[in-house]
Amino acid sequence: MNEIDKNDVKDPVLTEAERIRSIGFWKITREDFNQHRRDFSRPGFQTLWVHRIGVYATLLPKPFCWPLDIFYFIGWRFCRAFYGIEMRRTANIGRRFEIGHQHGIVVHDFGRFGDDCVIRQGVTFGISNDWERGKGPVIGNQVSFGVGCVIVGDITIGDNVTIGPNCVVSNDVPADRTLFVPPPRVIPKEVAETSESD
Repeated sequence: MNEIDKNDVKDPVLTEAERIRSIGFWKITREDFNQHRRDFSRPGFQTLWVHRIGVYATLLPKPFCWPLDIFYFIGWRFCRAFYGIEMRRTANIGRRFEIGHQHGIVVHDFGRFGDDCVIRQGVTFGISNDWERGKGPVIGNQVSFGVGCVIVGDITIGDNVTIGPNCVVSNDVPADRTLFVPPPRVIPKEVAETSESD
């Protein structure tokens, strides 16, 4: 696989807080709402909304940030416990991010995501055993993650990548790629021979 530089990914490091400040909290929230089929009851939207509020709170001076901080900390724990979606506000999430389904979703504390990404149930973004503050996976724009994907390590995934169900990705992925696991082998069951004499 070709080596790619983290700087080749359209850098989502215009931090999420800077993006909210420049575009506006409610505009980004409307985009998220539309991305989730305009359904406030979706756990993915609620989790993302709590996340955005947590990020927005970091822009406010004390004591004005305190009510939003309290809401975020309660909301984050609710989403983790009831929806099974763990996404701290330290993760850098791009615009129109979609969480397709709930349960078993873990987003690395320092993961960075571009715009128009989709994740589904059972997806984990981790860093293996070498956890280091500020390091995490870097995801480009328009990246789709199938059910049960595991993204391991301080890796970069380029723009316009589709990752199929149950893939384990531990190396950089260039832009414009599709990843999938080999299909399962089909093995016939052994048929017990019946004796005609019985």
